Amino acid sequence: MRDDPGARVELLRRLYEPPVEGRGRHLPYRRAALAFMGWQVRRGLLNPPGGAAPGSHWWRAVNERLLLDTCEARAGIFGGGGEGSGHSGGLAVEFARRPSARSWYRAHNASVVSAYLEHRGLAERENRVERFFINVVLVRVLYAHALVAAPRLALSWGAPVAPLLGDPRLGMTGIFLSLSRVLPNHYPLVGELGRYLDVEHGFGRLLDFGVIRPRFADLYDWSADELGIPELRELLCGDVPAYAWDSDDDEPWNPTPTPLARLARRVLPPPRR
Repeated sequence: MRDDPGARVELLRRLYEPPVEGRGRHLPYRRAALAFMGWQVRRGLLNPPGGAAPGSHWWRAVNERLLLDTCEARAGIFGGGGEGSGHSGGLAVEFARRPSARSWYRAHNASVVSAYLEHRGLAERENRVERFFINVVLVRVLYAHALVAAPRLALSWGAPVAPLLGDPRLGMTGIFLSLSRVLPNHYPLVGELGRYLDVEHGFGRLLDFGVIRPRFADLYDWSADELGIPELRELLCGDVPAYAWDSDDDEPWNPTPTPLARLARRVLPPPRR
């Protein structure tokens, strides 16, 4: 299964299904989990490393952490398993026992962040373009969680609608958990980073640099507490996402804001610290 991306997807599908016929409480959350994995499959990130189109050792490791924690969660409630083998596994079991939008994000993002921290060495072997978007992925999944669990942080006066936008049971979540609208379906990305930033769709650029960018410090700080992973704070240096990234290389994180991004910063300012 490790070298079959389709089998990984099928395993994830099965893990969210109820053990008997009928609508399970966890099934609606499968949409978001598949959105996060689906674009990885389309890009070839989960391909076997020795194949004709090798995948990413780093992305395969992150995906395996998510699958392992989800397997433990299912065993914990349906198979008489324990509490999970680690912190992220424990949060996955909590979601399995009491599913909600917030508990799904806590489980999912704890698995993601734990894998980031564990496999930094693999990430450092990726090229500059890939490492930039690895940071973008982290920023977006943290922000999607904040929409549900810290709506005022995420959307200022728009807080009342934030949980709806971030609800993993709804289709909107794919905007935050997938980069399929930004990146081509191949791996690795080649050429200069600016080439990909220049073609990023308007909404993605507005989201990343108009709404989320001014909230980086608050977002990482809140997420570290929410997930119970204080080491997450170390992945932001000043106001630059610094996972496997030189914080002095800050130009890509500080582009000249578009008129829409400037408007978003004025209309949806981050909370005062």
